[in-house]
Amino acid sequence: MKYTQRKIYVLVVSLAVLSGLVFANRGSKNETKASNLQETKKWEASPDGIRYKEWELSPAGKKVHASFDKIKREINTFSEMEAVVSSVTFQRENAKSSGPKWLIVRIQGEEYMMQFVPSEFQQLQNLQVNDKIIVKSRSAGYSPNHPYLILSGDYIALKKQVLFKRDFSKNKGC
Repeated sequence: MKYTQRKIYVLVVSLAVLSGLVFANRGSKNETKASNLQETKKWEASPDGIRYKEWELSPAGKKVHASFDKIKREINTFSEMEAVVSSVTFQRENAKSSGPKWLIVRIQGEEYMMQFVPSEFQQLQNLQVNDKIIVKSRSAGYSPNHPYLILSGDYIALKKQVLFKRDFSKNKGC
């Protein structure tokens, strides 16, 4: 009988301790959320934040957001997307020639940008305009400084031959 009472006592005490930890952690999460919200509001009030919000509401910003909506499912599931190469020589205004290299592709009637460091881009140097490729991407980003949605170029194949595949083991998936 005493043994059973001890078991129940240990279970009740354990449950009480765990409940306390859960509620304590919940409070710190709320504090973190409040802090992040405060930082976001501060940034939105800055000149960069105001410029970004204006861009989001502009036709160009709305177009970029709509292009993301077209391929959101494929990005979330890391699925293959059929693409046609639009440009292999795109360069942003005032950019250094030694800077990032851009591949512009058309997917489902929309243009998308893919950025590569020069060493990665060498694997893609044989691509030509109008080549039909398969693209997989894990993420996308918006920027008022870019005319199209920026896709991460994680996988590119031409005629079932893999031209580029990002190695996530080197950067722990980041």
